[in-house]
Amino acid sequence: MKDLNRLIRYLAYTLELLVLFMVQETPGLLPAVAGVRPVLLLPAAVAIAMFEEEVPALAFGIVAGLLCDFGFSRVLGFHALVLGALCFFVSLLVRTRMQANLVTAALNGAWALALTLGAQWLFFYYFRYSQPGFAFRSHYLPKYLYTLLFIPLLYLLNRGLSGALDPAEK
Repeated sequence: MKDLNRLIRYLAYTLELLVLFMVQETPGLLPAVAGVRPVLLLPAAVAIAMFEEEVPALAFGIVAGLLCDFGFSRVLGFHALVLGALCFFVSLLVRTRMQANLVTAALNGAWALALTLGAQWLFFYYFRYSQPGFAFRSHYLPKYLYTLLFIPLLYLLNRGLSGALDPAEK
């Protein structure tokens, strides 16, 4: 029964990532604030990592990263590598040092999102263009702040999925 619940939970997480990918990539579905739309897959991957062990968290980070790579039309594997490593580390951190609650979700989401978008800015703008500060101020900082708003919602959604689909493990 434990394996069946785990399988159902993993399918629910996969469906969540696919739905969030479609929502974030559909033009006009989420309003653009300061010309940017949120990246919903990043806080979702971090929230999933808070409730799963390290290897499944790594796998969901890679899946979310690959979906980001497909959506951003960038180098295939960049976000998969970054999100996979971050989700593994978040899962390890929550399992050994932190409790999974809304405050730690906000903190983990904030630094993981900052590292992911910071790495994206560093490798795709800073090293390639003459004025990368403009891209940071006008695009990456608003995208970071807009995406931060979705961290509590996605944490609560994944806490509900995790608890409802496998209450014996939690």
